[in-house]
Amino acid sequence: MKITVIGTGYVGLVTGACFAEIGHKVICQDSDGAKIDILQNGGIPIYEPYLEDLVRKNRKANRLSFTKNFEEAVKPAEVVFICVGTPPLENGEADLSAVEWVSR
Repeated sequence: MKITVIGTGYVGLVTGACFAEIGHKVICQDSDGAKIDILQNGGIPIYEPYLEDLVRKNRKANRLSFTKNFEEAVKPAEVVFICVGTPPLENGEADLSAVEWVSR
């Protein structure tokens, strides 16, 4: 299956790496160009046990790739997971503005 994950934080990057590990073709997209540059150059912008090995293995197998380009990521996808930040608002509710923006 062709999967796109929008967001490469703790949720998105781990989700993408795990889907790639079980054999899916995954594109992870993020608007943070610095994060994508790190990932495309073999680095990991966060720490999660075993994540670096999963990412490296699945990049080498061409099951996991990274892009800054939203259209390039979404166009081939059969499924899209939105894994962007939802920080708390002053009233304690989640700020869903990033989810809404990506959805549009």
